[in-house]
Amino acid sequence: MTIDSARVSENERTLLARVPKGLFIAGEWRDAAGGATFGVEDPATGDLLAHVADASAADGATALEAARAAQPTWAATPPRERSDILDRAYHAVVERIEDFALVITLEMGKPLAESRGEVRYAADFLKWFSEQAVRIRGDYRVSPDGQSRLLTLRQPVGPSLLISPWNFPLAMITRKVAPALAAGCTAVLKPAEDTPLTCQLLAEVLSDAGLPPGVLSVLPTSDPAGLVGPMLADERLRKVSFTGSTAVGQNLLIGAAQNVLRTSMELGGNSAFLVFDDADLDAAVEGALLAKLRNGGESCVAANRILVQSGVADEFAERLADRISQVKVGRGTEPGTQLGPMINREQRDRVQLLVDDAVRGGATVVTGGSAPDSDGYFYEPTVITGVSASARITHEEVFGPVAPVYTFDHENEALRAANDTRFGLVSYAYTRDIGRALRVAEGLEAGMVGVNRGLVSNAAAPFGGVKQSGLGREGGFEGIDEYLSVKYVAIDKP
Repeated sequence: MTIDSARVSENERTLLARVPKGLFIAGEWRDAAGGATFGVEDPATGDLLAHVADASAADGATALEAARAAQPTWAATPPRERSDILDRAYHAVVERIEDFALVITLEMGKPLAESRGEVRYAADFLKWFSEQAVRIRGDYRVSPDGQSRLLTLRQPVGPSLLISPWNFPLAMITRKVAPALAAGCTAVLKPAEDTPLTCQLLAEVLSDAGLPPGVLSVLPTSDPAGLVGPMLADERLRKVSFTGSTAVGQNLLIGAAQNVLRTSMELGGNSAFLVFDDADLDAAVEGALLAKLRNGGESCVAANRILVQSGVADEFAERLADRISQVKVGRGTEPGTQLGPMINREQRDRVQLLVDDAVRGGATVVTGGSAPDSDGYFYEPTVITGVSASARITHEEVFGPVAPVYTFDHENEALRAANDTRFGLVSYAYTRDIGRALRVAEGLEAGMVGVNRGLVSNAAAPFGGVKQSGLGREGGFEGIDEYLSVKYVAIDKP
């Protein structure tokens, strides 16, 4: 397979020229303290898209001071005013869906249709938490001895550091920023170095929506550890929220411990996708395609291990391979593209290593299995069968368009295999038996379970995992609580 990707067009360059490239601190766009910049490339071609300001530890200290200074006023801002700002931002993002989608596709690679879907999903968090800002609740109780009254109220945690990943460069930001702002927290946002441009565009939208200076700063950087480390040690910071790998999350937790920061961690996954022999195979194949190839497989909720009951395993693998082999690979801006490039060369090469390791252990490549001839970072949509339980791909998150298919005989065996991982973000199960669906959903060690569906993400639902997949929840009614502290007030009996 050879892929000829178009270079950045004049219209695309015009849009990129309008996207801010500086640091956003105290309501202003500015250069980095040392004047440094770094490049952002198009993963479909390897071409340079833009240079953005490269934040340093000094910039982090400046942004954190701005957040500290703005915190009392922002916390005291009426909830309805915070709600209205988020609502205006929601409408602005929806109105600029084509701009946001194109920037996402250019710097991350996914097809435009998927980028548009991400923009709508991202906007939903702005809308959802604009509605939750006015619903922060407290409580009033009589003490058991009747001699006092027990009041509880929820107050903003305070200045928060939000660290977002590259795979959903808008949705993973609004999922953090919206509840933080709704709760009354100021924030410093560090976008992923591969995809900072989408975040810059969102900062512009929030500023235009009326967000006061200092409430949100945006610091792109090519040196995340150099920026984040000093901030974690700074007593002005009160919370850190991170989405990314478990290894990085563990380091952040160690850093957060020194000042006992509140933490939210949405970390790695190794999702099991269970197909039982009573399942609707047509639906299961389509669900597996969605759970595997959505976002090019570069998703923490992607189906990582597809476990199929032996009675239907061969037929399922054949159908899945047939569907995957028809997926059109290309630059995300090209009409009809269904699978774009991977984010960078390192990620593409890692996927190839996992496939090669599985094949050396006895696995068979049914379709795909290699990188096509291209200037970009593409990888063929792939199905492999006969994968060993000891293969690296069985235990490591693939984060690419590779579907390993395994077999099992009995329900308990499927549950044991699904739970045989240090991760626990999401699992999926396809069955027509409602009793089995309930048993399996309760037995799976995961923070989320999709039953007869390959997509669980929803702004109104609590997103998060167990075990080494993270701490806390984002989205849903629970999402805003991550940015609120409970205060208890004791009052003598009136």
